[in-house]
Amino acid sequence: MTIELPGPVGFALGGGGSLGAAQVGMLRALREHGVHPDLVAGTSVGSVNGSMLALDPDNAAERLAVLWQGMTRQRVFPGGPIAQLRSLRTNKTYLFPNTGLAGVLAENLGATTSFTDLTLPFGAVSVDCVTGEAVTIAEGDLIPAILASAAIPGVYPPVQIGGRVLYDGGVLANVPIRQALAMGAQSLVVLDCAFPGHLPTVPETLAETLLFWATLGMRNQAVLEVELASQQVPVLYLPGPPVQAVTPLDFSHTAELVEASYVASAAFLTSLEIAGVGLYGHPSHG
Repeated sequence: MTIELPGPVGFALGGGGSLGAAQVGMLRALREHGVHPDLVAGTSVGSVNGSMLALDPDNAAERLAVLWQGMTRQRVFPGGPIAQLRSLRTNKTYLFPNTGLAGVLAENLGATTSFTDLTLPFGAVSVDCVTGEAVTIAEGDLIPAILASAAIPGVYPPVQIGGRVLYDGGVLANVPIRQALAMGAQSLVVLDCAFPGHLPTVPETLAETLLFWATLGMRNQAVLEVELASQQVPVLYLPGPPVQAVTPLDFSHTAELVEASYVASAAFLTSLEIAGVGLYGHPSHG
């Protein structure tokens, strides 16, 4: 069954570290039900996945499956506790360099270095450290924009673009709903990978603690914004995989996140009927 949505259809891809693998399964299910993006907004890992979706919307799920095979904790968050302490002492504000993530992006984007090389309009959402405002980057060099969108405070270094000091957009817009609407979307498909409605497990490390408390604020933002957006346009809020004891720094569950998310999203879409403006699915029901 094909789901009809008024265009332009905006895909909003949220952040969630390693949980971003779930978006691969969501994209597979959406394609099978004839739901295709006209524009893409992404935050944090949602920018990583969103850039690949905007580059090649028809084959994004397959290309992202390859990308995620190379996304290991050691590559994306390199070094053990001693290396992290050394980094914190040297750099003051972050635990990990972003060079590993930059390498993953360079490998998978290939010759695609600019927003103009993409097939669809794409916005990478970050936060201006000086003004405290969300910034949607939609032009210029692609990889620095994604790294800025994924610059988790305390975990990765900020990125400077155009005189601005930028951090992870998840601080203000982990699910970039307002940003997708501002880009012109007349309907929204929300790919929230951070176990909608559920908190991750109790944190055991500094990095996990930073992400835990950020996730709490992120969830509240999504609940508030999706209620407002659904008064203007149809909003499909995919359920994501069943909650699991996986932290956003654990990359050992990629395959099961992809499959579980695909199964949940396919079941949701199979029974879905769009009847105009409103909310279909919800961030507080995982």
